[in-house]
Amino acid sequence: MIADSTFAGRPSRGAATWWRPAGLWLARRAGSAVFVLWAVATLIFVAIRLIPGDSAEAIMGGPGSQASAEALEAARTEYGLDRPVGVQYLTLLGHLATGNLGTSYSLKVPVIDVLTAQLPGTLGLAAGAWIVAWLIALGLALYSGLGGRGAAAVGSALEIAAASVPHFWLGSVLVLLLSSAWRWLPPVSNGTAAGLIMPIVTLALPLAGFLGQVMRESMATALNSPFALSARARGESEAGVVLRHALRHAALPGVALSGWALGSLVSGAVVVESIFARPGLGRTLLEAVTLRDVPLVTGVALVSALAYVVVMALSDLAERAIDPRIRTR
Repeated sequence: MIADSTFAGRPSRGAATWWRPAGLWLARRAGSAVFVLWAVATLIFVAIRLIPGDSAEAIMGGPGSQASAEALEAARTEYGLDRPVGVQYLTLLGHLATGNLGTSYSLKVPVIDVLTAQLPGTLGLAAGAWIVAWLIALGLALYSGLGGRGAAAVGSALEIAAASVPHFWLGSVLVLLLSSAWRWLPPVSNGTAAGLIMPIVTLALPLAGFLGQVMRESMATALNSPFALSARARGESEAGVVLRHALRHAALPGVALSGWALGSLVSGAVVVESIFARPGLGRTLLEAVTLRDVPLVTGVALVSALAYVVVMALSDLAERAIDPRIRTR
């Protein structure tokens, strides 16, 4: 009874300490997210001001608007462009800290409204390309692991060819073949599933080449590891060794590259959305940079950076789920 009364209501050692690693992990991720967003906002602020031209002209509709000097001066005063650069920078950070992304110079609407309208299209395109790239990379890794040296050589050649193809060239070739010559698919995105096929393939193939290379090398290393030799000694078939043991290790480098893959998809979306006349953040960012639309450029860059941070956190969790050694450490 004494022991029961002494320890009654006291949490166990595991219950008292399980949250500490999770809390530290969340704190690190939150700190890195704040730092990344601050760095992106700072770089965009500096880079936009290094572009030749006057932001007030962009607000008034560009150089062709023929705005008077009085109108330009009024625009500078309204948007705070007549203040010192340091004051403008601190004002920007203050607005971002409160979630105020400002108003687009060129579109005359809140930046958050533009992002809300354009983000789903880019996210759908990037998610579709990411899934297709992973399926192709896994298929090449399995083909190389199960087919022997000849299959590994063929898979390596296909991966190098896919990784070296530029988005603009691949997209143009697909339009010429599948749309102009064979008339299988629409040349531009028309809001249907058929209009998504060529943009997704254009984004996915180069990424699949990079992922396939690292996964194939990891697969080869895993197949020559002691655990694979032990599985064969127990009577496991080669297909069982690949599917049950080596494939998990082959997937780890691809999971670790998920953050880089997202950056590749976002940068490629600028070209792909322009080629296929598809609305999204890529075309919005390109037009905003051309028009020196500082609030819109900053908003698109911050959303992309936040997506990168989230994907990196999810990839970290996926690595922990796949590889027990990471959880042990």
